Amino acid sequence: MKYRFAGKEKLLSFGEYPLVSIADARRKRDDARRQLIEGNDPSAVKRLQQLEAEDAARQTFELIADEYLERLKKRNAAASTIAKTTWLLKDLAKPLANRPVKEIHPAEILRLLQRIEKSGRRETARRLRGTLSSVFKHAIVTLRADSDPTIPLHGALLPPAVVGRAAIVDEKEFGKLVRTIAEYDGWPTIRAALLFLIYTCVRPGEVRGARREEFDMANAVWHIPAERMKMRQPHDVPLSTQAMAVLKEVWSLSEDGALVFPSIRSIQRPLSDGAFNSALRRMGYEKNQVTAHGFRVSASSILNSHGYDPDVIEAILAHQDKNSIRRTYNRASYWNQRISLMQEWSDLVNSF
Repeated sequence: MKYRFAGKEKLLSFGEYPLVSIADARRKRDDARRQLIEGNDPSAVKRLQQLEAEDAARQTFELIADEYLERLKKRNAAASTIAKTTWLLKDLAKPLANRPVKEIHPAEILRLLQRIEKSGRRETARRLRGTLSSVFKHAIVTLRADSDPTIPLHGALLPPAVVGRAAIVDEKEFGKLVRTIAEYDGWPTIRAALLFLIYTCVRPGEVRGARREEFDMANAVWHIPAERMKMRQPHDVPLSTQAMAVLKEVWSLSEDGALVFPSIRSIQRPLSDGAFNSALRRMGYEKNQVTAHGFRVSASSILNSHGYDPDVIEAILAHQDKNSIRRTYNRASYWNQRISLMQEWSDLVNSF
């Protein structure tokens, strides 16, 4: 099609015959004439459309996922969160890596999730759907996608089978566990860390990563920074006399490093993820009997059975109130009550 634009003669091709039919060529010619009437150069419009298509093809899921992971790091997400999200997006979602993000359809995501679900990993499938949704939302707000294809999949997966943390809630049996740990003749750092875990009611990762600089020995307080807490909120732990005794026992073992409970292999590295549970297995406890994370379940169950204030117990465990309105307005830290209860809990543990 010959035409003139801005005083210059130009030629526009609509494709080769017979791949482009006469009818299609005429339709494209009419579209080009309309563009001219509107004051646009049909050749420039065609080139812009080609560039947009090429750009859209380059906006792959992998590229958007990499940006999302980088944003997590800039927000100071926990190392474990970044590692888990990377595994979900780089390994499990690998079939989507080279797909243009705009072209990904709910059906292909469903096939991916159902494959994982059929392998018995229902919780993993659920987590992956949520993580994929976050990536698509990032693509939407950066104007590289129009919709989130995971939205139609709400309710498409089977709910995960909930398995509680293995924990001992019988007081006599829990007392026996504490004595067994106290008599453990393995690596002294692990024995001390397990006892400290019981006396402080924190999570295993918070003890494994405990740093010397976080402890106010004069006031018997452990200041855990937000970046090491699950809920990303700083948490202060009042230390009982028993917890302080354990701390003083191992303090000299890490004088040349930053960690209070360093690894067996290096004082610069924390105890491994499975160190606590491995020690419990060596003591004769099966994984269906007790886990290190289950110590918090034991503390909560026993303290509640003794009639202690549930709000103070929840504050000790650093749990967020499930009621969003109550969580907003109830900002009491129960500090004095927590000091008393932590000491009473330690005394109770030693009395079993």
